[in-house]
Amino acid sequence: MYGRVYASILQRASNSLTLYSGAQFQNAHAVAICCSQSHLPHCYFSSWGPSNGDESGNLSKSQRHLSTHQDLDFQQSRVQINSILRSNEQSVSVPEFDGRGLSVVRKFESNQLAANTPNEDRRSAATCLQSKGMLFGVFDGHGGWACAQAVSERLLYYIAVAMMQRHSLEELEKCMEHSRPIPPILQWYKHHTDFNYRESASLYIDNLRVFWQELLDSDEHESGMSPQDALDYAFKRLDADISLEAQVPLSNDLMRSTAIQVAFAGCTACVAHVGMDGIHVANTGDCRAVLGMQNEDGSWSALPLSRDHNSQNQAEVERIKAQHPPSESNTVVTDDRLLGVLMPLRAFGDVRFKWSHELQQSILASLESGVDLDSLNLYQYTPPNYLTPPYLDVSPEITYHKLRPQDRFLILGTDGLWDELGSEEAVRLIGEHLSGIHLQAPVSQSERKLKLGQMHELLLKRQARASPALDTNAATHLIRHALGTGDYGELSQERLASMLALPEDLARMYRDDITVTVVYLNYDLARSHHN
Repeated sequence: MYGRVYASILQRASNSLTLYSGAQFQNAHAVAICCSQSHLPHCYFSSWGPSNGDESGNLSKSQRHLSTHQDLDFQQSRVQINSILRSNEQSVSVPEFDGRGLSVVRKFESNQLAANTPNEDRRSAATCLQSKGMLFGVFDGHGGWACAQAVSERLLYYIAVAMMQRHSLEELEKCMEHSRPIPPILQWYKHHTDFNYRESASLYIDNLRVFWQELLDSDEHESGMSPQDALDYAFKRLDADISLEAQVPLSNDLMRSTAIQVAFAGCTACVAHVGMDGIHVANTGDCRAVLGMQNEDGSWSALPLSRDHNSQNQAEVERIKAQHPPSESNTVVTDDRLLGVLMPLRAFGDVRFKWSHELQQSILASLESGVDLDSLNLYQYTPPNYLTPPYLDVSPEITYHKLRPQDRFLILGTDGLWDELGSEEAVRLIGEHLSGIHLQAPVSQSERKLKLGQMHELLLKRQARASPALDTNAATHLIRHALGTGDYGELSQERLASMLALPEDLARMYRDDITVTVVYLNYDLARSHHN
């Protein structure tokens, strides 16, 4: 049945003679065999589309690691692997005192590794200049990258504006009225590969201005919103603006097609505000925030600061079912997906799950007849059992954590990371990377009774944990371990090489885009604040 698919894969693999600066396929036929033996329909598909494979719709970790069972010798040198892994690294040290106050953040490190072409993940980091604290966000796009791109550019502005005091907003408005440069709202920390929607910049500024004008019209907005209220309001307001921008006439066709593309695509988001009063995390979808804590004995523990909004979260499933008639209780979430299609159960954009069927048809029909809908990732499609929309919303779940002396770092990651690593394992990897100390528990009484083969496995695992780190950037360290960890916890060069050398049209079947940001906290400041 899938013979033509395998033949096509074989041909593409055979044509990929050089990948990533000369890495070569020695046995292209093995790629097709691997897909055949792992049953291609069960491969690792995106957040969109019908569910296949295991409960998450993905291949098991052992199935995805091709080199374990297949002869895939991609001949990648360590230099080539490091070049791929480190190409999107970012490391920023933050001054302890910036002239406005002490900073709880010492530094942050970030990295991205794409599986999709182009990458559908985005990341953001900025210091609030008109209020207090820093903002960090990771964004996981689906149905294309358009929504994640727009949200990563705009959301932090909405949050920062919501926290600004009235007199600061009045100064912004006066500058706009008199065509003067406005005071900077954020100090961005951009990677050189980041870009902005330049053709939509004027639209984004105009709608941000409308937002702060409405705040000025409110009698209650004097000292600015708290971080918790600002996060909640900003998420909802930006999603409403994205929806509205796709429905109204705009100044040119490019801006209009971009607005529609953003609205019909979707993205999940996890944003943290880190300030002297603690950490506020707002999460929509299946990205994740995890706090790394160091215990008194030097070991590491993970404290989740977000919950995944997917079908594995039964409370989330029940929340959505409660919003629709009992007659839909068996169709709202099917095959672990919203209406059998979408994996995250909260998201920006995704108007296909929010608008009426008639509105969707009207907006798509309004595009110029010469516009290629396929090129914009747009198509006439209604999810099954689409009876009582909306089925999806953006409402973030917000968590607050007061900083303590044992709190060392915060990990923000898209689901591509968490598909491969558990929260505890990620914290242990970063903690030991930070301290350089690899703690080993004493051999227990039960372990002393192991057979020789089992004892050998235990020793291999303990040896793997003591291996020195290869990367100075902690985010890279996590990505390397997520994709290259062997059966005993050791780093496997062959396994990592095979995952990185997959051709573009196969990579997404075996792994997802991964974005990680690690925020290091000034725990000495937390200690003095705690006492």
